[in-house]
This record gives sequence, C-alpha cells and structure tokens, in this order.
Amino acid sequence: MQRFDSFVFDPDRRLLSNDGVSVHLTPKAFDLLGTLLDAAPRVLAKAELHERLWPRTVVTDATLVGLIKELRRALNDNDRTTPIIRTVPRFGYAFCRPLLAAPTTVDAVWNWLLIGQRRVPLREGENTVGRDPLSSVWIDVESVSRRHARILCGDMRAVLEDVGSKNGTTVRDEALHGARVLRDGDKITFGRVEAYYCASEAGPPTVTIGDWPRTT
Repeated sequence: MQRFDSFVFDPDRRLLSNDGVSVHLTPKAFDLLGTLLDAAPRVLAKAELHERLWPRTVVTDATLVGLIKELRRALNDNDRTTPIIRTVPRFGYAFCRPLLAAPTTVDAVWNWLLIGQRRVPLREGENTVGRDPLSSVWIDVESVSRRHARILCGDMRAVLEDVGSKNGTTVRDEALHGARVLRDGDKITFGRVEAYYCASEAGPPTVTIGDWPRTT
C-alpha cells in the first residue's frame, strides 16, 4: 500500500482511493500508476513502460499517452508547476510526489446493510445497489432502479452515492445529493425500500440458532 497527497494506492485490492472515495481507473492505467510508483522518483523510459505494460505486444506511443492523460484526470494533476506525473520530453515519465509512510498496523471495519431480515455484507471497494441481479446488493422491488446507488468502502469508512435512480435515495430521511459518508445505524431508503447501515470493528453479531443447547 502506498500513500501520496490524499490518495491511497492498494495493489492487493486493486483500489485507488482519494479521501476514502474509490477512484475509477481502467486496468492498464492502474498498472501504469503502480509501475510509476514502484520506480519513483526514477524516470521510466517509454520503451521500458511499453515492455512492462504490453510485453511481446506492439502498441503505439499514443496508447501510452492516453493512459497518462487518464491518470492525470483521476489524480487531479492539473498544475504544471507541481505535477504529480512529470513528462520528460522524448524520453518518458516519472512520478514525483513524496510517498508517505504506510501505517504499521491496519485496522479493519466490517460493513453491512440490514434489509428487513436480510443482512448483506459490503466488501472493500465498490458495492452496487439495485434491481439488477448482478448487483452487490440485489433488491428485487419495482421502486428500486436496476442500477440505483453504490456504496464505496475503504479507509475505515463507507460512502453512499445515488447513481441517477428514478425514485431517489434518502439517508436519515434526507434526500441524497452527491456523496455522503455513512454512520453506523443510518437509515437509508432506496426507492421505497428501507435499509440500515451497520459498521463494527468486531464484525457482525453472532446469530442465535433455534434451541441450541446452552451449558450451565
């Protein structure tokens, strides 16, 4: 895991986040960022980047330039006086931000939604919510859009966003506009469906099964 500015790059989970919010990158752009970070602050020649990203495959420089542009958009790398990714004309590229020390211990928070009697665990990264059967949180109710919302989990918090649903999303009975950091116990409605967000460092509580015998 590598940290710079407000970003966290986690190669094991293939996750880039900014202030806890997941940042979308195409697979090759993610690999390019990882390659630049591992080599920082060394300048990597274009030929070396081509060999690492597309071994035994011929691609044009325009493909590499396109990935660099994607990274700069994702990283808000707009200030040419203090760039995050430096271009060395006719040679290559370098990552030039200081890397921050990663924490020596990693805390964990379990996140899940309660929907009626159903408990739905939320994984690290993006969790989609909707009527589409392929959703991370599948809610087969007509008032819920096929792609209704998403919950981004990472860096000890969860962030909820509506993604243009027809009937909207509320948090604590307030209409959701933009992104909102969730708190344990928050009531959420997707369309007309109520859910509750839960978080715990100890994980979900153990469920009691029927008349399981107890010792005295």
